[in-house]
Amino acid sequence: MLASVQGIMQGIGESDRGRIAESARLSGNRMARATPNTVRARLPQSFKDIGGPTHMMFEELAVRAETDEMDMIARDAGKLMNQCMTCHATFRVQ
Repeated sequence: MLASVQGIMQGIGESDRGRIAESARLSGNRMARATPNTVRARLPQSFKDIGGPTHMMFEELAVRAETDEMDMIARDAGKLMNQCMTCHATFRVQ
């Protein structure tokens, strides 16, 4: 997801809608569906409660990148980063 966020931010800085959309889609539903069932079964529900909406936010950002103003895209990217911060503050691999 970090690579997606980097691509989104660079795309916003360069007003490159294609890069924003492409980067966002990398962490959208495709990533969620690619998670092996063996991993998914071990994840706590609280992780899934954050992760599912986060993947959807990436998908929404990809769609919004096509038409929304850059300041609105940046605002949505900020909301997405709040999701990332919440997850990283809550979960740690030890």
